[in-house]
Amino acid sequence: MNRAATRRPTCMSTYVLIPGAGGDAWYWHRVVPLLEIAGHRAVPVRLPADDPDAGLDAYVTVTLEAVGDVQGDVVVVGQSLGGFTAPVVAERLGAAMLVFVAAMIPKPGETAGEWWSTSGFHDVWGDQQMDTMEHFLHDLPSPVLHELLERGEPEQTGRVMADPFPLSALPAIPTRGIAATDDRFFPVAFMDRLIRDRLGVAPEHVDSGHLPALANPAALVELLLG
Repeated sequence: MNRAATRRPTCMSTYVLIPGAGGDAWYWHRVVPLLEIAGHRAVPVRLPADDPDAGLDAYVTVTLEAVGDVQGDVVVVGQSLGGFTAPVVAERLGAAMLVFVAAMIPKPGETAGEWWSTSGFHDVWGDQQMDTMEHFLHDLPSPVLHELLERGEPEQTGRVMADPFPLSALPAIPTRGIAATDDRFFPVAFMDRLIRDRLGVAPEHVDSGHLPALANPAALVELLLG
């Protein structure tokens, strides 16, 4: 099935919003009301990122429990590390669409720990030292940044990084890849190539850094609603 197929979700859809490292549902708090105003159900997921025993199966189970009863078509959205959980959830729910947002797009059998080299990320990143403000928070509005810093950085344990991606292929449903134009962690040129190579679709762009749901939620939701 062509992942670029033009089928769109029905009038009222359930958007399953899977965060990246740290697994904090709060990451989506600026997106949820915009989706709800548009008439959709939004389910921001809190992943068990602070549980040292929680692997990919646990992430999927927690997400499915958060969704509960499906209402309308399901759109599964995975941000960053959430890209490993999102396709499995989409397969289990029979989703109408899968969306990767500045995400780690997996291959069958690949672990999230291996992804950094197999995706070509290490070649792009080089010998940079990671800086949270420089690479992740540089474009957040001041009130959002202040709240995030007040909340503190969520913990991300490493167990999930060791689990091979379990599907033999990505779900055969319409799939989209969104890259962030000012992403200093996953640069847009790197993401564009990854989206083309691994999804076989044209990249879409949102004007933000690595955290578009916090930095530019209106533009992200406009893209999600298509």
